[in-house]
Amino acid sequence: MKLNCAEFEILLCDAVDGQLRGEAKAAFESHRESCAACREYAADVLGAAAFMERAATVEPPKELITKILYDLPRGPKAVPGGGAAGLKGFLSRWLGPVLAPKMAMGMAMTVLSLSMLANVFKVPVRPLSAVDLDPVKIWVSVDDQAHRAWNRAVKYYENLRLVFEIQSRLQEWTEQEEMERQNQLRNEAEKLSVPSNEAKPLQ
Repeated sequence: MKLNCAEFEILLCDAVDGQLRGEAKAAFESHRESCAACREYAADVLGAAAFMERAATVEPPKELITKILYDLPRGPKAVPGGGAAGLKGFLSRWLGPVLAPKMAMGMAMTVLSLSMLANVFKVPVRPLSAVDLDPVKIWVSVDDQAHRAWNRAVKYYENLRLVFEIQSRLQEWTEQEEMERQNQLRNEAEKLSVPSNEAKPLQ
């Protein structure tokens, strides 16, 4: 039986626990002797396991046990559905995170910020009514706002594309005009240089 490195790592756990027997143990030892990387890895693992076995058992301090017993909930446990105690326990479990100081302060700051923004931007504020909580009306309002936002995004994209096309066209015209002007200047320079290059008549 011959092992590869992956199989050696699998059998290493059994070797640490001392559960390798027979052919598996012989194959494990043979691979460890032939592979330097696995031999070093096994030495580290076995050394760590031996160190943990030599470590002394730590006893928890008495103060820790006293603190745990002090922090345990006192009194009879509330039975779910058992009248007022069950309802109180249910509400405390569900509303406890919401009524935590950090959560309550965050909610208060959010409400204060929204009220300040509404006051700055002159947003009309009115109390909610039963009609405002109608699911159909809420859905229609959300759908209308979503369509409005989509239409605004489409128009903004189309305007950007139009501006880009206009800028591209203007740049092409400018480059074309500059090229024509350079060609015209080059032609005029060639015309002026022709008489000077002509041969003079013989005397």
